[in-house]
Amino acid sequence: MADGSLANVGSLKGKVSAQEWQARVDLAALYRLVALHGWDDAVYTHISARIPGPEHHFLINPYGLYFGEITASSLVKIDLDGAILQETPYFINPAGFTIHSAVHAAREDAMYVMHLHTDQGVAVSAQKEGLLPLTQHALIVRPMLAYHDYEGIALNLDERERLVADLGDKHVMLLRNHGTLSVGETAGDCWNRMFFLERACKQQIMALSAGRENVLIAPEAAQAEVKSQTSRGIGGGLAWPGALRKLDRELPGYDA
Repeated sequence: MADGSLANVGSLKGKVSAQEWQARVDLAALYRLVALHGWDDAVYTHISARIPGPEHHFLINPYGLYFGEITASSLVKIDLDGAILQETPYFINPAGFTIHSAVHAAREDAMYVMHLHTDQGVAVSAQKEGLLPLTQHALIVRPMLAYHDYEGIALNLDERERLVADLGDKHVMLLRNHGTLSVGETAGDCWNRMFFLERACKQQIMALSAGRENVLIAPEAAQAEVKSQTSRGIGGGLAWPGALRKLDRELPGYDA
């Protein structure tokens, strides 16, 4: 809603396709998990899901709701031009549209796209060396990591071309001076990649509290070994059911 208040939105279960409903449930779960981990930034970041099908329609958060409030039915369906495709009292974040429409349009495998502004993610994005090979989490993330230079608040549509070019075929990104981004063919993959990126950033900030000269860079041979060991993925499909069980215990209601 324009005033940011919480509307009484009826359930869409049974009123949309089974594929759309599952995407809504999984996306709402991602929002709640971000809130549960304390990774939200009031109402100012965004996660999206492409609805299966040729239309390239996708779902994004209703602007003004905190992530712990979001449900499957309150998510807003839009197209690649930003047009809202359902009856809803809500509107969307223009910066969210810029970033997410770019990635969804460019990457067929990017069914879920998550963008965050955590303290540790923003801090590492502002460090000249980026993510350093300091920890096992960082070694897992670095082969799939891209960087995009800061251009201001993401309101200019012409930034989309540069953002997707910088992302290339990678699955996580540090947006310089801004935050983190992950993509996945499934909600579980998107979540797991962001989990590792955020943990690696937090570990780096903690390690660098001792000073740059006092940290231990992982040996190059070990870096190559971890890259080989994780070339087939990092188990998002295994971690996702447990993440949902944790959510059901601690912050239920996302699937309404």
